[in-house]
Amino acid sequence: MTATDDGVEPPTLTGDDVLRIDDADFDADRVALVTGAASGIGRATSLVLAANGLTVVATDVDEEGLEGTRERGKELGFPGEIHPEPADLTDDEHLESVVEAAAGYGDLAYLANIAGMQHISPLEEFPMEVYDRMQDVMLRAPVYLSKLVLPHLRDSGGGCVGNMASVHGHYVTADKVAYNVAKFGLRGLTQSIAAEGAGTVRSFSVSTGYVKTPLVTDQIPDTAEQRGISVQEVVEDVMLGQSRTKEMMEPVDVGNLFAFGFSKHAHHLNGGDLLFDGGMTLTYE
Repeated sequence: MTATDDGVEPPTLTGDDVLRIDDADFDADRVALVTGAASGIGRATSLVLAANGLTVVATDVDEEGLEGTRERGKELGFPGEIHPEPADLTDDEHLESVVEAAAGYGDLAYLANIAGMQHISPLEEFPMEVYDRMQDVMLRAPVYLSKLVLPHLRDSGGGCVGNMASVHGHYVTADKVAYNVAKFGLRGLTQSIAAEGAGTVRSFSVSTGYVKTPLVTDQIPDTAEQRGISVQEVVEDVMLGQSRTKEMMEPVDVGNLFAFGFSKHAHHLNGGDLLFDGGMTLTYE
């Protein structure tokens, strides 16, 4: 991450950043569906899975961003193909269509529910139309997508759902009620899938603190100006103040966790949460 007075530049993923896993199930005949794939963690996860040889169906409302994800995979020479499938996660017909499309590329074996939104407002002032949209994108869509893909995952001989949770699925901060509720809900979804997976379908969630995504880095200059402090102070004191690791994660770090969670090495990870937060939630001074 590069921090200047003007802001923070999100990192660019390279081939050297990617966790490569020796797994016979990671091949072109098996398909991973990734939401929020036009940027940030969704793009990084799509690229990591493609680097490991999977066929990736990348979905998002941002068609241009999806093309950028596919082009980056080609630039890096990753063996797995990335197929953009634009979709609005608030539209059930779109969700049904994208699952059908994904199943058409091979054995649909993995689902990564990553798409997210943020809105900052006190509970008493929180606009309910924003709350409803955030729940539709971040919680209802993952539930419905999981419902739609479960038959495919069972038929694939051993599928898995990975959900992007957060430290805010463990504890909360003020003024983020919609985000907090959604992330706790995703952990509930994760455990529900594990309970019903019958040993054939696994699930896991990933919980991180602040990650160097455009959604996060774009907020930093405004926060610095509002508080009258430097960009570096925003990162170190505001965002990482409770963390013991004074460095934000990169999107590829999270993508690598999804790849590990989907792999043979995570056979006993079922309903559990990968908490990679630098000590933010479980330590104190």
